[in-house]
Amino acid sequence: MEFVPWALAYLALGAFAGLFAGLLGIGGGVVMVPVLASIFAAQGGFPPGEVLHMALGTSMAAIIFTASASLRAHHAHGAVLWRVVAKITPGVLLGTGVGAMVAARIPAVPLAIFFAVFVSLVALQMALNLKPKAERDLPGTPGILSVGFGIGVLSALVAIGGGSMTVPFLTWCNVRVQRAIGTSAAVGLPMALGGTAGYIFNGWHHPGLPAGSIGYVYLPGLAVLVLSSMVMAPRGARMAHRMPVETLRKIFAGLLVVLAAKLVWGVMAV
Repeated sequence: MEFVPWALAYLALGAFAGLFAGLLGIGGGVVMVPVLASIFAAQGGFPPGEVLHMALGTSMAAIIFTASASLRAHHAHGAVLWRVVAKITPGVLLGTGVGAMVAARIPAVPLAIFFAVFVSLVALQMALNLKPKAERDLPGTPGILSVGFGIGVLSALVAIGGGSMTVPFLTWCNVRVQRAIGTSAAVGLPMALGGTAGYIFNGWHHPGLPAGSIGYVYLPGLAVLVLSSMVMAPRGARMAHRMPVETLRKIFAGLLVVLAAKLVWGVMAV
């Protein structure tokens, strides 16, 4: 398996995911997973039944770097509720570990269908710009831990940073949207760390994985993805102030549904 000819594909994917992450405030995992699965399948050298697991693990690892950059920016603006982060993180870490373990044991086809359904719901929320009304205060520590566990499980299963769930939850609990986004960014880092550790552990002794892999994380692809996504994310954030974001949001939502459907089709065709 020759990696160099595929480097441009990883560069392009990282740039695209980073641009829209900055532009729309979404996690790059919703784009990376279906496209990575297609690249891995075409590149060769990946066990057909593990292509999706490799895409999930590699995408989750990429979120570590994007979440770190986002966290620094939001902390600089004083938009992180660290007391909430401290309470929710143990639940998130436990949830991502459980989610990664479950994902590693689910066959590719049902896992792809679950991913497609979840991403389609995210796309619907994005297209309609649905936002929960602030109706209550934050729950106590047990409640926040439980929410963190649930968010962690789902995030690990679909390899996203969790913002599509954390921000609505905090907004529903009367947290101002800027602080909800900043706090979600802070929660995304331990979420990505826990999920990545789970994918590495569960794929560690799996036979036939390509050279350069640590468990279900493909390091050569990860390095190129991170390079281009971190360059483009700040540019996307700047573009958000000059472009018709609502129109782009709807176009991007449609693209997500197409990518999710393609992922299911590709997995079922193996």
